[in-house]
Amino acid sequence: MGFALTTMSLSSSAFEHGARIPKEHTGEGRDVSPQLTWNDVPDGTQSFAIVCHDPDAPLLTPDAYGYVHWVLYGIPGSARELPEDCSDYTQGRNDFGNPGYGGPMPPPGHGVHRYYFWVFALNANLELPAGMSMLELFKTIEPAVIGMNRLVGTYTRD
Repeated sequence: MGFALTTMSLSSSAFEHGARIPKEHTGEGRDVSPQLTWNDVPDGTQSFAIVCHDPDAPLLTPDAYGYVHWVLYGIPGSARELPEDCSDYTQGRNDFGNPGYGGPMPPPGHGVHRYYFWVFALNANLELPAGMSMLELFKTIEPAVIGMNRLVGTYTRD
């Protein structure tokens, strides 16, 4: 399939698509992941993965661009939401060098950044090790992706 948007949807009770992410979900607040809900899941879904990525971060290397805030996988195909401050399932490595969620924290005065929360529906239950980076995860799951979509939030530091 490759990575192409499908009719699957992703939303949050914390913020609307295109709106500002509340401070409690950022590095300036409680730094907890927002609640997420997904619908219109493709038939044959066995598991899910979630990624949060900031393409506006001023980082560009041969291996990455932007900044990765969350990599989560091993979510069962029966799941349709994650609670706020979710620590369940298999945690990958964010660009802070930690497992789990690390909220938005753009450089002061750098303007508005967009944060893409992605959900991927997979047609397999992949046995993946903890601590994978976003790019490692993408390389591994690409053949199994049968649905995906995103929710975009924004944040800026004053």
